Amino acid sequence: MSPLPLPPVPEPFRLPFHYGALHQLGIDWLVDPGPVRDLLAKHHPDLSAAEFEGRALVSVNYQLYFAQYPFGGGVTQEIEFNVIAHPTADRDRLPALTYAQYAQGWDQTKLLGIARIHVVCDNPFAIRAGRELYAEPKYPGWFETGLPSPNGPPGETWTVRCNAATTGPDDTLVRGGEALLDLKAELDGLTSVPAALAPVTGYGTDPEGRLLAGPMNVHQPYGWYDLAAPGHAGRAGLTVHAEEDDLGRDARTLLADTPPAGAWTYQSAPVAAHHRPYYLPPRPAAG
Repeated sequence: MSPLPLPPVPEPFRLPFHYGALHQLGIDWLVDPGPVRDLLAKHHPDLSAAEFEGRALVSVNYQLYFAQYPFGGGVTQEIEFNVIAHPTADRDRLPALTYAQYAQGWDQTKLLGIARIHVVCDNPFAIRAGRELYAEPKYPGWFETGLPSPNGPPGETWTVRCNAATTGPDDTLVRGGEALLDLKAELDGLTSVPAALAPVTGYGTDPEGRLLAGPMNVHQPYGWYDLAAPGHAGRAGLTVHAEEDDLGRDARTLLADTPPAGAWTYQSAPVAAHHRPYYLPPRPAAG
């Protein structure tokens, strides 16, 4: 076979895309593989669902990131609804792993990647980039969040509401009123395990049916939380509000009442701090 050409990089995009800061929460569910296979065949026919001791893996993750552009800075939020999958043609190259092993980065082939089913994003430029560069099924939404922050009270609780939106004729985001889903993780008091997952392979299928693989490097380990451990039940979950929306319907079909198996987080370290001011003594009065 002759070497495959690289996918084009249309203007005005440049690759790799560099993140100035990244904050991320992911929640994983081990589920019945039957409905997962059906959904994957519909969206990505050249991929097969990964199985961990007979269960498929669905992963939903929220991202908040900053990027610097020649014209200034941009802040983007998005939620991905993913199936962990691999190219069907490469099934014989995969290691046999448990979910916990996969979640801690044991798959060094990086063939186990995220097959994107839905991606909701609040930045029209990022929506266009995701569609044109990586064949992401990306569409508009907006977010209400509560995140762990050094500029807020201590804690490790994440709350994310994803709402419907559209894009206007001038390529701006138009917020809708319908809530799509909530993602929540109360990780206070739990101890995470460093997880060297990167690079994470993201899979997409373009309009011509060609399978794309795009790696994303995160330069520090994630923190993984084993939600199946004793006492960790009920710490995280997803609530569907728009049950007839494609995202809501797929979430209910695949996840049903299954409890999460794990959660993982990443937060960029602060790069600067503006400290508390102090008073200076008044200037002595002139003699």
